[in-house]
Amino acid sequence: MFDTMTMTKIVGALCGSLLVFLLAAWGGEILFHSGKGHGDDHAQAYTIDTGSDDAVVEEVAEVPFEELYASADAGAGERLWRQCQACHKLEDGANGVGPHLFAVVGRDKHAATGYEYSDGLLASEGAWTPENLSGFLENPKEYAPGTKMAYRGMDDAEDRANLIAYLATFQ
Repeated sequence: MFDTMTMTKIVGALCGSLLVFLLAAWGGEILFHSGKGHGDDHAQAYTIDTGSDDAVVEEVAEVPFEELYASADAGAGERLWRQCQACHKLEDGANGVGPHLFAVVGRDKHAATGYEYSDGLLASEGAWTPENLSGFLENPKEYAPGTKMAYRGMDDAEDRANLIAYLATFQ
């Protein structure tokens, strides 16, 4: 049933159909894009005034983190904790991929026993105050260059405050 001539006709029909579609696409391009090229300047026929130039841009006053933390919701932070629990644990002394976070708020940095901290985090001094935790959670690589924490960061300051309020409940 399928001989060489039949196969040649089928392949020829497919190639011919493809050629018709390519020619139709080329013709459509000529009809709808009659410009000389992509880099040429084009004159605009008319302009519609939307009033966007006259609009006053309101600056959003950034709320200090201390105020956000004072009104933080630990219940909302519990939902955010799910991102962290892949690497951290809340049990005292139970280190995972990252150090345990039991009583982390107010604890000295790199004080979790049995965890080997990166040089980037060992170089930072002080305690994990809510403000320091917020800075670290916002962008770990910028806060402690060379840190082993692969988390990209949490942009929303209110989310960071809620998460830190949740962590503060474990003392």
